[in-house]
Amino acid sequence: MDAARVSVLPPPRAVVDMRAGSVTLMLRTRQRLGKYVIERRLAEGGFATVYQARDTIEGISVALKIPYAHILSGEAFRYFRQEVRLVSKLEHPNILPLKNADYVDGQFVIVSALAETSLDDRLQKRISTATAVHYAEQMLAAVACAHEHRIIHCDIKPENFLLFSEHRIRLTDFGIARVAQRTLRGSGAGTVGYVAPEQAMGRPSFRSDVFSLGLVVYRMLSGHLPEWPYTWPPKGYDRLRERLHPDLVDLLRKSLELESRKRFRDATRMLAAFQRIKSPLRTTERLRRTRKKKTTAKDWQHMRRHQFLRQYGKALAICTRCTFCDGPLSECMQSCPWCGEAQKKFHGTSTFPQSCPRCLRGVKSDWHYCGWCYGAGLETSSTREYQDRRYSGRCKNVRCQRRQLMPFMKYCPWCHVRVQQAWQIPGNSQKCTRCSWGVLGAFWSYCPWCTKRITD
Repeated sequence: MDAARVSVLPPPRAVVDMRAGSVTLMLRTRQRLGKYVIERRLAEGGFATVYQARDTIEGISVALKIPYAHILSGEAFRYFRQEVRLVSKLEHPNILPLKNADYVDGQFVIVSALAETSLDDRLQKRISTATAVHYAEQMLAAVACAHEHRIIHCDIKPENFLLFSEHRIRLTDFGIARVAQRTLRGSGAGTVGYVAPEQAMGRPSFRSDVFSLGLVVYRMLSGHLPEWPYTWPPKGYDRLRERLHPDLVDLLRKSLELESRKRFRDATRMLAAFQRIKSPLRTTERLRRTRKKKTTAKDWQHMRRHQFLRQYGKALAICTRCTFCDGPLSECMQSCPWCGEAQKKFHGTSTFPQSCPRCLRGVKSDWHYCGWCYGAGLETSSTREYQDRRYSGRCKNVRCQRRQLMPFMKYCPWCHVRVQQAWQIPGNSQKCTRCSWGVLGAFWSYCPWCTKRITD
């Protein structure tokens, strides 16, 4: 009787794709796919379905992208596999890395980190000009990295920019866009509204990505998407002129030139032009921020922290602030040196391509373990060994294969052995009386490495 009462999930629903004559399985909530348990369906596009799933081994939620069967048939799959290999070599903070790409229970599954939302959803709400400019720089950097590796994205649109914590944007959907271009045999791959004119005619290039990127940035900054025939100025131009520096407006105009040869050659040159603009916001916006800073500049604590950042901000790679006292923090600190609050999880924007699922601090894709916390082993996404100028120490374990360490690492990312070296702060000889690591008694109240209170 008990066996008869056990509920059995219905089999996945089969959908027939009439264009290709193939069958695509639609997964259901709570259905298991290997080590993943489906939680809900996030999106369904012209080339794949995206699900939110729970990784029962790592205990985290991930995104599963399952391409349709006709996309992965015959020669198209070979091209797609090549693109997956290309993207796996891209190591950039603003490009979504692939955790895994493999067949799971007969389904080809692409696993990646789960974002908070997409830029398309974020644009449905009000967004400040300063935040939009910050997003634009990250988007340019992501596409520029792809172009430096000779990869054309072919499907730049808000849906393919994903938002993570601390206003981090990451570009995704490289493989799907490229295989779509080859599958359609140059008949105009891309998304209507964001595709460049020459790309719609089957002749995509790096300049096509520049045009699509200009459309996305223009919409984000003005609230309006330019439409064909893309005559200048488009709707929303008055808002741009009021809030942005004229050089930034000219940059957008050049990216949206109808003739491709008049645009930036690629996103790398577009990013360089953007970075040459010292202040993208107009003077009125800068003055408003300056007044706000002056009201807090009299505070002695603010002055002390400002002096600390000027002297040691670069040496310690300060990149975030304490959520309790707003003091400046580095990614490698285990506690706040200003208030002593434990920093079990990192809440800032990392310069590393991936993050540890335990402490959320940045890790490199070729590490086997997190160097900042004693977390479980990491799933390496590449067998390639990446060099980094931040490596300045050596693991004392003679059995360690790489033996390369970054400053203030607690554990070796290659052999998981606790680091014996007492890290010191460049330009300062003061040490903590408990852990012997470097501290700054002139600024800090607590040791950020072992949480001991610093006494005079």
